[in-house]
Amino acid sequence: MDMDIAVALGIITAAAGKLLFALIAYLIGRAIVDSIVKAVGKLKAMDKVEPTARSFILSFVRIGLYVVLLVTIIGILGVPMASVVAILASAGVTVGLALQGALANLAGGLMLMFFKPFAVGDFVEAAGVSGVVKEVTMFYTTIMTLDNRRVTVPNGSLMNANVTNYSSQDLRRVDLTFACAKSEAPANIQNIMQEVMAKHDKVLKAPEADAPFARLSGGTNEAMEFTVRAWCRNADYWDVYFDLTQQITEALGAAGVQAPAVRIVK
Repeated sequence: MDMDIAVALGIITAAAGKLLFALIAYLIGRAIVDSIVKAVGKLKAMDKVEPTARSFILSFVRIGLYVVLLVTIIGILGVPMASVVAILASAGVTVGLALQGALANLAGGLMLMFFKPFAVGDFVEAAGVSGVVKEVTMFYTTIMTLDNRRVTVPNGSLMNANVTNYSSQDLRRVDLTFACAKSEAPANIQNIMQEVMAKHDKVLKAPEADAPFARLSGGTNEAMEFTVRAWCRNADYWDVYFDLTQQITEALGAAGVQAPAVRIVK
């Protein structure tokens, strides 16, 4: 009986030692993984990599190192690798079905890396979300909305959605529509709009871009509709958009144009 107790205590002691050793290995390994990822991120070669690819590479390195750490811990616990492989093989189909979404996101992340529809810092609209891309990882893309909400979008959804990248081009065109009474002279209205755009320092002029445009484009029985188009630098888009909306409305009002502030919502 005493021998059985001694054997049991020996087994428990050995198991506890392995568990303690595995725990210590995990804590040390996690610290090493973080250090390696930070070191990779500080490499001079990484300075030449665009932010999107940089985030993806660091995410890939981190996951790979954690896989190595997991295998190491399994070895410390004394679990035969052959048994582990057999278990993984038998559960492969089940795991594959369970991870369909994750695998789709991983494939989506790889596709984003290759085709690069956007980069970190771009303002995009995709999968029902619009905002600035903050991070692209292997499985998810983080987007900050204009009202400062953090939205995490699966990469699989992004690759299956239409992506509008508002930051991809150096220039953007501001399109506005105004209305006034049909009793007004169209040429006079167009001249007022052209004068406002000509005075705005952020509205681009020819030959750098197409000249500012203001023309009668439609109307109803009660009003005429005018389309205004102006090119500007991408970074100046919203300044030009709001400035022209206000300044043209004020100019039409100062000129005595009837009902100048009606915006046509399409």
